[in-house]
Amino acid sequence: MLAKVLNCSFLDADDFHPLSNKEKMSQGIPLSDEDRIPWLETLRGVLKDKLDNGKTVILGCSSLQKHYREILRSADADYMHGSYASTVQFVLLDAKADVLAARLEKRAAEGKHFMPATLLQSQLESLHIDEGEGIFKVDATLSPLIIVSKIQTFLFSDFEQATGNRDC
Repeated sequence: MLAKVLNCSFLDADDFHPLSNKEKMSQGIPLSDEDRIPWLETLRGVLKDKLDNGKTVILGCSSLQKHYREILRSADADYMHGSYASTVQFVLLDAKADVLAARLEKRAAEGKHFMPATLLQSQLESLHIDEGEGIFKVDATLSPLIIVSKIQTFLFSDFEQATGNRDC
């Protein structure tokens, strides 16, 4: 929905997982860094291509840890490691575990996801947000329209602060 409003493309990071990762998760086995890093590097390449061509893209991705997000931030050719000042921005759709589990179970039952809800707890335990990263948090239990509106406000206020320009 956000991509439609911003008139840009949407990528689901899950579509970029190699078959081995999907099989591992479907068996209820959490991914290790050895599994995740090549996947994140692939995503970085896709983002870099889009950014280098002046495109805006929305990537749905569970970049759970700061070093994962650093890989994605480095898709910005001007990014200085550890500065968090990047054209790659992060939004955390924040919800309690029971809400996430219900959504995941629904997607799995509809055949729209390969990860069982039993892996959710390991993902939540891996999630680490450093307040200094400037990640925008939005309540994922709000209506999709309100979520999109809040993210738009964040993105455009961030853009205006960085450039002094209201035009995008």
